[in-house]
Amino acid sequence: MTTQVIVLNGGSSSGNSGIVRCLQEVLPDPWMAFGVDSFVDALPAKMQGSDGGISFAADGGVSVGAEFRALDAAWTEGIAAMARAGARIIVDDVFLGGAHSQQRWQKALDGLGVLWVGVRCDSAVAAGREIARGDRVRGMAASQAHLVHEGVRYDLEVDTTHTESLVCARTIAGHV
Repeated sequence: MTTQVIVLNGGSSSGNSGIVRCLQEVLPDPWMAFGVDSFVDALPAKMQGSDGGISFAADGGVSVGAEFRALDAAWTEGIAAMARAGARIIVDDVFLGGAHSQQRWQKALDGLGVLWVGVRCDSAVAAGREIARGDRVRGMAASQAHLVHEGVRYDLEVDTTHTESLVCARTIAGHV
């Protein structure tokens, strides 16, 4: 089956976004990219730090409520609808629920050609990137480095600890 959707899963500051930009350059056809960060940015401000929305703890933990989950489900189904309509899609996500998060995507993307990619990065390296970025709650990268991969099955894994985004993108493109 032809790959219609590439789903990248990696913790905060693991390198997903850089890989996505490189994939858009190295893949021969146009691929649209949608990331969980853009989804969170699109939420109403009142959902930031609310019980129903999304909250970031001082230690980097993330919690989400019912309103967030409902909008996330709609976002997921919308991305699947675009793929069914013929768009090639790259999803940049952070599976905070591990295998449960993947199952949610699997249900939405059922019948489509999906390449599941795990993006790994040593937690200390990701934490250093997090500090350098300055736009994340400190501790998020370290707490997510392993959590997001628990119980998740991949077609391919890349590790950005010592490998550049472009090299990872070329590896992924070779499997599309």
